[in-house]
Amino acid sequence: MKTIAVIGAGTMGNGIAHVFAQNGFQVNLIDIAQSSLDKGLANIAKNLDRMIAKEKISAEDKKNTLENITTFTVLKEGVAQVDLVVEAATENLDIKLGIFKELDEICDAKTLLATNTSSISITQIAAATHRPEKVIGMHFMNPVPIMKLVEIIRGYSTSDEVTQTIMDLSSKLGKTPTEVNDYPGFVANRILMPMINEAIETLYNGVAGVQEIDTVMKLGMAHPMGPLQLADFIGLDVCLSILKVMYDGFKNPKYAPCPLLVNMVMAGKLGVKSGEGFYDYSESRKAEKVAKQFS
Repeated sequence: MKTIAVIGAGTMGNGIAHVFAQNGFQVNLIDIAQSSLDKGLANIAKNLDRMIAKEKISAEDKKNTLENITTFTVLKEGVAQVDLVVEAATENLDIKLGIFKELDEICDAKTLLATNTSSISITQIAAATHRPEKVIGMHFMNPVPIMKLVEIIRGYSTSDEVTQTIMDLSSKLGKTPTEVNDYPGFVANRILMPMINEAIETLYNGVAGVQEIDTVMKLGMAHPMGPLQLADFIGLDVCLSILKVMYDGFKNPKYAPCPLLVNMVMAGKLGVKSGEGFYDYSESRKAEKVAKQFS
């Protein structure tokens, strides 16, 4: 594989583009808005500068990485003659189904199609195409340039050959690919999201405060950040979306989102990206100040 198309220049998309480009792949970064592409490239450059400051890469490495990325606002142009498309658009089933249906129509028959979804069924996405054996999940972790894991999810019809190809490709990126099967939440979020939801329930029921809950989990369980801080970092809207997918998929009440989480998302308190969640980020992106609602 030489040329990779990445759909979506947001946090995950530009991170995925960064990693492929830094490892010598030609990357077509696609988004409907030029402003999003400009922002994505700026973010990649900023992350590369951090790596230079830590002496992990050279200025020449940064130059080569950025030169490996070409931007497109027209999907058909961006996916022409590529070996793999990695979709990293909004975590919305209808949007993803629409993208994959179009990709199936405009991509070469040999092109593999991957989605970075964190919870939506690979089998359902693949069913929108006439090449389900060539559709697979590549669930990168955020921040992509730093996190080693790639959860490789094979749908019901994903072939052994395609699975092995994507496993090998992920290893070439310096990642640790881990193969899982296609069930709601896969492995990462099937375990993580109930923990986050239970932490929110614990707060909702008045058992302890925001900092107290996070402190117990950081010091008692050796987690690098507490579950409420992590929820803010992921985005409370994303957490809610994943829990809904799992609840719909399993019909098990243990996956039902906490009412507090639902209310916070409706109120626009989404965590770091909105400036407030369980913590207040108006002055710092670090979780140092508990949001007024919980203080």
